[in-house]
Amino acid sequence: MHINLLHLGRIPYAEAMTIQQQVVSGRKQDLIGDTLLLLEHPPVLTLGRNAHRSNILASDGLLAKRGVELHEVNRGGDVTYHGPGQLIGYPILDLRGDLPGKKGPYLGPVDYVRLLEEALIRTCGDFGVMTQRICKLAGVWTIAGGSIREKKIAAIGVHVSQGVTSHGFALNVTTDLRDFEWIVPCGISDRQVTSLELEAYADRQPTMEQALHSTARNFGRIFERQMLWCESLDQLLLPARV
Repeated sequence: MHINLLHLGRIPYAEAMTIQQQVVSGRKQDLIGDTLLLLEHPPVLTLGRNAHRSNILASDGLLAKRGVELHEVNRGGDVTYHGPGQLIGYPILDLRGDLPGKKGPYLGPVDYVRLLEEALIRTCGDFGVMTQRICKLAGVWTIAGGSIREKKIAAIGVHVSQGVTSHGFALNVTTDLRDFEWIVPCGISDRQVTSLELEAYADRQPTMEQALHSTARNFGRIFERQMLWCESLDQLLLPARV
């Protein structure tokens, strides 16, 4: 058993959504196997199903001046930011498959999110950054100490349709955190965001390539699958076209 892995590089959000829809369609028809898409986006704000427009603090004029797109999407959660230096993961998995922790006919969405969090927690650990979950707050957070509160280092928002997942996670690697000032990230106003670059020691500074390989490796470990690298979208979708 394996999970297809495709690195798309930095691509516009709308293009990524088109690719994601193609892969989801192929997975729903059982024409291709489980897949993890890894990529970056140019600056973009996305509003999930529970989003409040009031959590966008920047004016439409400022966003337009900065070339920031705005998209309403069907994932869970509130508003979030994606941009350069942030590793995006879109796992497209059939939750009815052979997955760790599955107790019934399919893996529940909450259990699925816990697995995503664990893969990201281990990825952060590869760079010496200790992180955790916080009850009722999806995502991955740094560990508080003294007067310092937890900071969010990875956001998670997923969608499940006919047992197949889409959307996923965003890990801040070398992200310019000033861009988060445009929003109230995920609707949470009492905690800050951070990045691997900011939290890691000087001798363990991450690159995007290192973070990508660490994430893929830990994803395979947590989901107990071999990660199979695909060279292109055409190669990934070839079984669906034969």
